[in-house]
Amino acid sequence: MGLDLSRTARDIDSMAGRLHDGAADQAGRLTRARAVLQAQDARLDTLREKVKRGRDRVTFLGAGLSDGLAARHAAPDAPSDYVALGADGSQIEADRHTPAACFLLNIGTVTLRYGAAPGASLDSFPLLLADAADLEVRDPSGSRSVPLDGPLLGVRRAIEEHKALLELARRAPPELPVVALLDGSLVLWTLAGQAYPEFVRETLLEGALLPVLDEFAALAQSRPLALASYISYPRSTDVVNALRVAECPYEPPDCDRHCAGRGAFQRPCDSVGGVLDRDLFGGLLAPGERSALFDSASRIVQRYGRHAVRFFYLNVGDEIARVEMPQWVADSPRLLDLAHGLALDQCRRGRGYPVALSEAHEQAVVREADREQFWRLVENALARRGMRAPQGGAKNVSKRTRWL
Repeated sequence: MGLDLSRTARDIDSMAGRLHDGAADQAGRLTRARAVLQAQDARLDTLREKVKRGRDRVTFLGAGLSDGLAARHAAPDAPSDYVALGADGSQIEADRHTPAACFLLNIGTVTLRYGAAPGASLDSFPLLLADAADLEVRDPSGSRSVPLDGPLLGVRRAIEEHKALLELARRAPPELPVVALLDGSLVLWTLAGQAYPEFVRETLLEGALLPVLDEFAALAQSRPLALASYISYPRSTDVVNALRVAECPYEPPDCDRHCAGRGAFQRPCDSVGGVLDRDLFGGLLAPGERSALFDSASRIVQRYGRHAVRFFYLNVGDEIARVEMPQWVADSPRLLDLAHGLALDQCRRGRGYPVALSEAHEQAVVREADREQFWRLVENALARRGMRAPQGGAKNVSKRTRWL
């Protein structure tokens, strides 16, 4: 017997009731958050210093504030002739039930040219990772290594997406403005904690990603090129968390010292808690407008140097999206306008989501039939070389067999 939803229907109904009962409290916290946003915008320097003093003492990550809180920026006019680039990826994880240890990355790319000479180019590039050097991250100064699987495989995929996008940017007509879009965050959150040793961060960040970003920045010196990432329906709370610091009555803010043991919504800062940034700006930004610029306060971003991640929220009409970009894009008024105007234009052309990214996703997606065909190719190649029958372990055989 499979899933019997009738046995959990009552729990689902109870959950819906709790959500309904909490809606009024949620609306009140959102109203309070918007009021604090407007009030703190007038004394930004004071809040900025308070956020800095509490950075190592609060248990949540607040946005770096450098460009105001409640600022609204109208959409710049998008050029009629421009190029939109998109890259996205998917992957096939290793199957421990087969004798071949390997992964497959599939990177989808899109070039869309608008204006007097419109055109489109769509492609995908499968990358098989099967050599020992591809299956682990090795400490160059020692004998330690970490398997390249799970979250680290996602980091490797993100690096390959950046590389593919850079190659598209190099081939774009140099006389046209270009927006190069990635899906998801520019921050390698997987590397932010202490789950991996230092040599992993050095290898994948300083040794792999940052050199690609260096080449992007160099290319942008000779042509109008804005690199950005687009996050649809973001669940981030960076700006709200800065407002929580504003609501903290303690100086300096210190969660463990003053609020340890308090339950949910029992801390002073919970007057604005439980609110998402997208909800906060949903009542502030008109369609087409973007918010102020904010800084990512992630510790891993401190290692990005001139590529430190900044972001704004953008009302694309159907939702509030988050757009991230390297520091060198944010520091250039021209490139910032490109990131704003062309991301918005892509969303308008794509019914609420950038066309370049939706098409890149279609090129990259790996469906279940593709996975099965991939593993059949692997198994057949092994069988032709006399390796053991590719049935895997007993569990795998059992899963493939109908017994009743």
